[in-house]
Amino acid sequence: MNEPGANHDFLPTASWDRLRLRAELLARCRAFFAQRGFLEVETPLLSADTVVDRHLDPLSVTLPRDVREPDLGRTLYLQTSPEFGMKRLLASGGEAIYQITRAFRAGEAGPLHNPEFTIVEWYRRDDSYQTGMQLLSDLGEALLGWGPAEQVTYGEAFRVHVGVDPHAASAEELAELARRWGISVSEEFTAADRDTWLNLLLSHLVEPHLGHAQPTILCDYPASQAALARVAGDPPVAERFELYVRGIELANGYHELLDPAVLRQRNAEANRQRTEDGKPPLPGESRLLEAMQHGLPPAVGVALGFDRVVMLAAGASTLAEVMAFPIQRA
Repeated sequence: MNEPGANHDFLPTASWDRLRLRAELLARCRAFFAQRGFLEVETPLLSADTVVDRHLDPLSVTLPRDVREPDLGRTLYLQTSPEFGMKRLLASGGEAIYQITRAFRAGEAGPLHNPEFTIVEWYRRDDSYQTGMQLLSDLGEALLGWGPAEQVTYGEAFRVHVGVDPHAASAEELAELARRWGISVSEEFTAADRDTWLNLLLSHLVEPHLGHAQPTILCDYPASQAALARVAGDPPVAERFELYVRGIELANGYHELLDPAVLRQRNAEANRQRTEDGKPPLPGESRLLEAMQHGLPPAVGVALGFDRVVMLAAGASTLAEVMAFPIQRA
């Protein structure tokens, strides 16, 4: 019997039925990749390298030379995703690889976020952009059973739900649209760039409509939002795609960038933006760049937020309902 006023923070926030569902979905995920000849791999959670992104903030760890001086030593980062390690494996002869692991991101907590979360990430050599999107659709169907995904371009989605061409509109036009749609913005948005306005409009006006009748893969992002994806086409777009179900983003995929010189340029620009935002810059050089100089084969890579998949499968509304111990009880 529970004592009145007793503290029960030791208990999990997920029920045993939902923890069993989580285990079942993990097994189903591994079976999906095994049936397609993927090799399950492991790469370090701690690394000297980290993804350089304006909006991704890694957790840093000091590895002391002497435990009596814990603040002196190498700075390592808990991975925001296993991307760098897995691409190094691709450059070393990997063909079809996947990983189910933990990832960490600072400043991410809420109903759909936890600073520590489970990520499923995979890469397959020589996959085309379309093949990569099809594989993501197939996995989503295997895990959730909600049918194949439709493909909608970023441009189409904005034209339907916002009434603008996102590849051509200026920052001023996008800001005016946000005001016209009644989106409340803070003072810091007055001088926002195009991508900041696009992200705001995407989150408020586009994402809530995606993935209801069937899962939706949103693709062909603005070239300025390529991250580690290739840019192609006329006008140029990023060969990047994301899976949405019931308005919730589940996965992010790239037809992978292969040119190390372009990655260096993108790292420099992301660090410039981070500095502008008052954030510390992240290491621009990495072993991934060395791997790309050695020769990264053509591939498509995708990262899936597994906790969100479990949440949707369980009919839950927060990640805490499908995690044993979210950050509040970690």
